[in-house]
Amino acid sequence: MNQPTTSEHTNSSATETTHYSPLTTYSFAQPLVEFRGVSKWYGPVIGVNEVSFEVRPGITGMLGPNGAGKTTLIKLLAGQLRPSLGDVRVCGLPAWSAAARRHVGYCPDADAFYEDMSGRQFVRSMARLHGFDRATAKRRTEEVLAEVGMAARADRRLRGYSKGMRQRIKMAQALVHDPDVIVVDEPLNGVDPVGRREFMDLFRDLGRRGKALLISSHILDEMDTLAERVLFMGRGRVLAVGTLPEIRDMLDNHPLKLRVETDRARDLASRLVHWELVRSVELHDAHELLLEIYRPDQFFRRFSDLVLEEAFEIERLQTTDASAGAIFDYVMQEAARF
Repeated sequence: MNQPTTSEHTNSSATETTHYSPLTTYSFAQPLVEFRGVSKWYGPVIGVNEVSFEVRPGITGMLGPNGAGKTTLIKLLAGQLRPSLGDVRVCGLPAWSAAARRHVGYCPDADAFYEDMSGRQFVRSMARLHGFDRATAKRRTEEVLAEVGMAARADRRLRGYSKGMRQRIKMAQALVHDPDVIVVDEPLNGVDPVGRREFMDLFRDLGRRGKALLISSHILDEMDTLAERVLFMGRGRVLAVGTLPEIRDMLDNHPLKLRVETDRARDLASRLVHWELVRSVELHDAHELLLEIYRPDQFFRRFSDLVLEEAFEIERLQTTDASAGAIFDYVMQEAARF
């Protein structure tokens, strides 16, 4: 693993550190959001505790149970709360400053509409509040309504919108000022399957355009394919940050589970059962093995050599517990030990 280096926000490479967490990975893209030793208290209640992480261009998913601190973290990033301790920066600026908020688009979970307005009027009003003149506000409104698939349906009053349509309008207002950082809280709630696919395509396109997206969601299966990096939260702390494979590799107490299909399953099992990297071998049938392994990188290198040397025909090799849901469960189990 690469060692972190000190960085400034301008031209040097950035670091990723987490004060509290045995599970931290490092990447070297430019961060747009930085939390440094952040705590937030509500009287005697701790919302987040010594949180440190960075958000870079692309899609970062945020996962955690109710009460984990996700809402507090989002409000700190959006400038709606000030930290009790530590520092939150957006594009190098204090997150609660007006200058930083110009860089942030926020799509909340809860609705806060002027219900008598049409969707088009609402988004245009938000554009005007961001300081655009009338012509620019109108142009930007039409652009973002088209992006979220509401251009042809935006003249109805908001009170008559479905949940999915309301989600689209909230997303449009978050994008209307072309922010660098986009914070999205449960964006797929109430959205039909076609709409979910369209939202996911939109998020990927925004990531490719250099936007930094932080998406909080309880739909773990979609985080598997959508998020490039994942931030796991629990009890007000960041428990793990990185790609799903990186985090999975660091969970040493939870061997990786594999399914292997081969023409010589019994022969392969007899070779693997003596390896120190293999915790267990189960012969499922004449053509399938179920394995539990340690240190996947070392195992797969050695396994590749064995397959080539012994001419095994591998028909299928699949991990069975590397999904966001499985890793989330493992991370929470690890957190319970501290």
